[in-house]
Parts: sequence; C-alpha cells; structure tokens
Amino acid sequence: MTNIILCGGNGTRLWPISRTLMPKQFVKLFNKNSLFQLTVERNSKLCGGRMIVSNSEQYFLAKDQLDEFALTPNAQHLTLQKTDFLLEPVGRNTAPAIALACMVLDKEEIVLVTPSDHLIKNETEYQKAVSLAKESAEKSYLVTFGIKPTFAETGFGYIEADGDVVKAFHEKPDFDTATAYLKAGNYYWNSGMFCFKAGVFLEELQKYSPKIYEASKIAFENSLNVQNSKYNIQLDDMQNIPEDSIDYAVMEKSSKVKVIPSDISWSDVGSFDALYEELGKDENGNTINEKYVQIDSKNNLIYGNERKIATVDIEDLIIVDTGDALLISKKGSSQKVKNIVQKIRCDTELHNIHLTAHRPWGTYTVLEDNPKYKIKRIEVKPGGRLSLQKHFHRSEHWTVVSGTAVVTLGEKEIILRANESIYIPMGELHRLQNRGKLNLVIIETQIGDYLGEDDIVRVEDDYRRF
Repeated sequence: MTNIILCGGNGTRLWPISRTLMPKQFVKLFNKNSLFQLTVERNSKLCGGRMIVSNSEQYFLAKDQLDEFALTPNAQHLTLQKTDFLLEPVGRNTAPAIALACMVLDKEEIVLVTPSDHLIKNETEYQKAVSLAKESAEKSYLVTFGIKPTFAETGFGYIEADGDVVKAFHEKPDFDTATAYLKAGNYYWNSGMFCFKAGVFLEELQKYSPKIYEASKIAFENSLNVQNSKYNIQLDDMQNIPEDSIDYAVMEKSSKVKVIPSDISWSDVGSFDALYEELGKDENGNTINEKYVQIDSKNNLIYGNERKIATVDIEDLIIVDTGDALLISKKGSSQKVKNIVQKIRCDTELHNIHLTAHRPWGTYTVLEDNPKYKIKRIEVKPGGRLSLQKHFHRSEHWTVVSGTAVVTLGEKEIILRANESIYIPMGELHRLQNRGKLNLVIIETQIGDYLGEDDIVRVEDDYRRF
C-alpha cells in the first residue's frame, strides 16, 4: 500500500503562523514536529512507500523535513522507505492531484490518500480503520473515512451513512442543521482521507469527470521525470486541468463508495480554536509558552517565541506574535482570520513569507527593513548554492560571520572567511555558495531605491543544495 500525501493549501486560517511559503503542515507546532512529519511517521507503519504531492515551491520543505528523520535514531527507518514526489506548478484541487499520483502507480496498487496537515491522536483506532478500508479497497470500492462528530461543527462537510453505505454527501451546514446531524447519529465529518486501488479511482474519474481525466493524462505523459522519483508537471499542462475536488469529481457520483466510521481523535487543525484544543495548557487554561507571563489571565491561546508576552486580566483570547505580525482575536472568532489575510494581501507580503524565509539552500532572516536599506542574516547549508543573479535597483555588502563563502562576482571567484567582506555593485552578476561542511552565515546589507524581492534577475535559476 502506498501513502499519497497531499501537501497543498496555504493554511490562511492559521495566519500569521502559516504563510504561503511556509504553510501550516510544515510549521513545527507539536513537540518540535510538523503535521507533515507526524503524517509520514503515522502512515509509515501501514504503507510500504509514499507519494508526496506538493507545490514545486514547497518541495524542498518536504524533502528537508524527511531528511531530518535520518538525524533521529528512532526514526531513521523512515528515510529508507521509497519516496516519490509529484510536483505541481499550481494547484488544481484534490481530484487532479490524486489522479496524477495514481498515474505513477500500478493500477492494482492500493493507495491511502491523506492530507498532510491533520492531527490523529488515537493511532490504534486509526490502524483498525485503515485495515478495514484496505479490505474494502481490495474489493474495488472507493473508501472514505467518516469521523464521528463530537459537537455540531459548521466548518466541515458531512457524510450521511447507513452502516458503511454512503447515502449522501452534505455541504457545510448551519448550526441548527449540524445539531440535527449530531443527534441523528449516522452523520460523519468528511475527513478528506481515502483508500482505493489506483486503477479503480482512475476508471471512476474517467467515467464521471472525463475532462479532468484526459487533461491529467496529458499532463502526466508530458511530465519531467527525474531519476524515477520526482515528477514535475509542466505549467501549461497543469493549468489546462479543470479544477475540482475529489468529492465533486468522483465520490458524490460513484456507486462504488463505502465509508469507514472512525473514532480516531482527529482534527484538521483548521483554526486557532482547533489548535487551542490540541496544545498543552497550564493550570489556568493558557497554552504553555516559555515566553509568556500572566496575571489573572485564563483560557488563552498564546503563541510567540521571539518576544516576551505578558497579559493581565484577560480571558478567552487568541494572541499570536510572529515578529512581523501580531494577531489578537476572541476565541470562537478565529475562522474570520482568513478574511484578514484577504485584507492584507493587496499591499504587503505578510501573507506570503515570514521574517525568516526557508529556501532550498538555507534561510534568510530580515533583521531591519527601511525604505532605503535592508539588513538580512543569510544562512547557507553545506552544499548550498544561490542562483547566479543581478539587481537593477540595489547594491549589496556581504560580511561573513562564520563558515567559508565562495562568491562569484562577474568573472571572478573569491573565497571569504569569518570577518571578511565584499561589495556587490548594482547590476553586477553574482552568486553565493557554500562548499564547506559547516553552515555559512553572512550579514547582507542592501542599499537602493527599491528593495523588493522581485528585483532579482536570475541568469541561472538553479539555486539548490547539491
């Protein structure tokens, strides 16, 4: 059985923790583990391999977090399992993503499709549910997992069932309808997890959504396969695939659908209210945080690891501090955070990137940002290399803090060590790389009339880690 892990989505309801270039599945929220890592670890016990479906920009995040398992003695075996990547230049929802992944596999291969950003705490019951789902999948059914509801949730879709037979799929209900579903006892939250044979799913997709199937087939046939483990879908082909979810495209139409009712302590961690329920708390109901000090404050979610956060006489609030953004909300209102993201999207990059940005070669942190100058701390991993590039509106000055830098400047290659520096004139081709075995840390000072990240002309756009 192969685990197809879906890594799409921006997690806007968890802004400012989650950003486009660091979505919630890769943020380390639980004992220094990300939801993605927990998903890999959980399903590795059930599946012999994995297919990770990701946006091209997030490939290195998934790869780096998989590589971290090799550094943990108890998790080293996870890096030995076969891992394939299917990289999408743009998202077209879950039906095309799953279709493309299934086209890589043998048609008789049973797949367990799971989002990468869900939390499951009862692994014993989860393993039982997957085992039952696999039995049905072997009989050529399309299996979905229904979560037994614990309250009248209006943010989820519901599955109406008679035993394991799906009677209907229902959209997100209002509160009264959700309450009625809860009392009825045969309605389940739609988890977005599935199990089936790859070939059976593709047959049903071709039958009920032929345009998605045909466009996905063309995209897969034109994909760039790197060493049989990384499938890159081309932009034009991806854009030609109609956008639709697996529920609309197949599950609501097929006569082969079964549901496995599940009680697995599941959460999609889709809001700060949901996150609050999953985090550890002190005796006053406040989430545990080393940076937090309070007087007479109760039942608050406090998130922040850069500055001391102090509260006095407050209750039932959400306070999230990420250095460049501060969110304050009443508990119960956190679903509205995605509307805040829409408001800030027009005139700022705060929805897109953190002060510390993760790139394939390492990270950079903005230390100071002013209209005429910007200061960054850049850390390049061993073997890391930035693209060969130039800027039209700024010059740069690099000072090495630690490690050894190999700097390409025009036709020259220059070696810099700690406490040595170099000036990069405006318009000059340059590149930074680390050929050493230790991390390279430099301080970059930019000066110019425009300091946006889009003032980069990449001549060789191959920034990477060797």
